[in-house]
Amino acid sequence: MLLFRRTDSSNTDFQSLVSLLDADLRIRDGEEHAFYAQYNKTQDIRNVIVAYEDAKAVACGAFKYFEDSCVEIKRMFTLPEYRGRAIGLKLLTELEKWAAELNYKECVLETGIKQPEAIRLYTKAGYTRIENYGQYAGVENSVCMKKKLQLIFE
Repeated sequence: MLLFRRTDSSNTDFQSLVSLLDADLRIRDGEEHAFYAQYNKTQDIRNVIVAYEDAKAVACGAFKYFEDSCVEIKRMFTLPEYRGRAIGLKLLTELEKWAAELNYKECVLETGIKQPEAIRLYTKAGYTRIENYGQYAGVENSVCMKKKLQLIFE
């Protein structure tokens, strides 16, 4: 049975999963990894969810404040052997519900061209591509997306 635990970035299971995510991104991003890594620090993230199956941490995700009514989805990862079972989609929905409970109206995120499975997940979840924001403006390998939450959770 899949269980979701709301926590923060001090959670050791979250930290372990993020280490695996970073190792994967180092390979995918190659020389560009240092650029992206500087924006993916996990200290002091207050809104983290870890997914557990049979007491094993199998996926994680987080969000952080972006603007007054908007959060940024961060650090989404599912263990490779658990992919293809909609765990990422369910986890993302839990993050969105939590953000809506805190009165946020939108989510934004950045993913990479070299992460086609992530782009498929976010598109399936109702995210649409937007102009690259902030530090990702003009970065060819970045894909930025957005979703309005009030349509789903009001």
